[in-house]
Amino acid sequence: MTPPTAIESSINFEGHPSIKSTQDPLVKQLSLGDETVIRHNAPAPTLYEDGLLERGTTISSTGALMAYSGKKTGRSPKDKRIVDESTSTHNIWWGPVNKQVDELTWKISRSRALDYLRTREKLFVVDAYAGWDPRYRIKVRIICARAYHALFMTNMLIRPSEEELANFGEPDFTIYNAGQFPANVHTKGMTSSTSVEINFKDMEMVILGTEYAGEMKKGIFTVMFYLMPIKYQVLTLHSSANQGTDKGDVTLFFGLSGTGKTTLSADPNRKLIGDDEHCWSDHGVFNIEGGCYAKCLDLSAEKEPEIFNSIKFGSILENVVYDPLSKVVNYNDSSITENTRCAYPIDFIPSAKIPCLADTHPTNIILLTCDASGVLPPVSKLTNAQVMYHFISGYTSKMAGTEEGVTEPQATFSACFGQPFLVLHPMKYAQQLSDKISKYNANAWLLNTGWVGASAARGGKRCSLKYTRAILNAIHSGELSKVQYDTFPTFNLNIPTSCPGVPSEILNPTKAWSEGEASFVKETTSLASKFVENFQKYSDQATSEVKAAGPTV
Repeated sequence: MTPPTAIESSINFEGHPSIKSTQDPLVKQLSLGDETVIRHNAPAPTLYEDGLLERGTTISSTGALMAYSGKKTGRSPKDKRIVDESTSTHNIWWGPVNKQVDELTWKISRSRALDYLRTREKLFVVDAYAGWDPRYRIKVRIICARAYHALFMTNMLIRPSEEELANFGEPDFTIYNAGQFPANVHTKGMTSSTSVEINFKDMEMVILGTEYAGEMKKGIFTVMFYLMPIKYQVLTLHSSANQGTDKGDVTLFFGLSGTGKTTLSADPNRKLIGDDEHCWSDHGVFNIEGGCYAKCLDLSAEKEPEIFNSIKFGSILENVVYDPLSKVVNYNDSSITENTRCAYPIDFIPSAKIPCLADTHPTNIILLTCDASGVLPPVSKLTNAQVMYHFISGYTSKMAGTEEGVTEPQATFSACFGQPFLVLHPMKYAQQLSDKISKYNANAWLLNTGWVGASAARGGKRCSLKYTRAILNAIHSGELSKVQYDTFPTFNLNIPTSCPGVPSEILNPTKAWSEGEASFVKETTSLASKFVENFQKYSDQATSEVKAAGPTV
């Protein structure tokens, strides 16, 4: 790759490409010494060489770089903070998701991060894009001290062409990742040695006290959740997306972990636009990322061949357990963490649509839930108000084993199916989604991939993936819009009486229930009450129509 024109390339004593020009803006910005080696947009082989010098890093039997993130093996949402400053404070949804930090604390944290980075003999810089649509993409720069972090973001963001890199210029947003160095616990508002801080006025992010690479990925996602609606009136979504190869129709899939968002969007008859982060503009849908960050626990070639085959040279395996001699990974071993991951470029997936965007608007919106109570129907057609209600609710059941201390299924709600990354009030995103559904005549559906016949705790069976795929096929073909519908009580949902390839009794939970009417009413009322209680947090900004779209208890 051709480096930016303002930077002179040279070869250092190790034989690696480095940047040493005193005219380099980075050298001036960071006040670096002459001996600091900077790897600027280094290719994977170089980052492998540097990465293997880091403690605990090695190469898997399939060629992936294996790295450890230290004590933190997942995000630290309680340590995420946003700077309270004049340009953004009136827009931000302050509270437990977005904690305030004052500008003085920000300056201390930023200085601490930069001071640490200045002490490193070698730094890594990645310049890349977030957003596949050139009209809305932002230029991102990551400055970090671990090769693993640099390769991770090279994979997860959109890699510029040589010409684009030569003309990259100044970034729109910069991440200073000093995760190996702790935050100052005596600073105002600091609750631990970890701090992830975002400043929307300076368009910068500082990471201290955590080496978990996902903080960078989700930090950019948070920026897009703020910047796109505020600056461009573009809706940011925590969803997967795919497009039909025949009709070119686009489907968005929303869902929390375990609901089937990744599995259902990976359809052999459709092209994958992306598996996690998207934007919906007046021009269509585009992926934010240039890569995938897949969960690896219990991964197998039989269950998820596309992901399994993407774990090769250029990808990164994070916090996995492997045989020390053969370097063969044991994907069933969660002794380090259940959050084992692999990061790889999206073009490692054969069905990926490159570039990752569609110039058509979604035909179908799918809200996914995995209901362990066995109450919700396998599929319901939603009205516009119901879309807003269930989108804001973001319901699913957290299954046993997904988190420490979870021993039985628990109802969980995450606003807009992505609460940890929201910056504005959830109702603002819900209203944008509702407006776009109305403007572009999209159909909206609630798909339950959870249990039928009874609750998971009382012997119910999970809805067969075969039936869920048959429902999805009927949605995509348009057949499901043409059948007759009944009203499902309490939740007041419209449910089809028939669907090709699905037994009719499966479609109606009252008919599938195996434990008698009284038991069903009790379970339904219990779940409905949880919905109502959760929605009270958002009711102050909800219209009467949206409030009425929820269940009646």
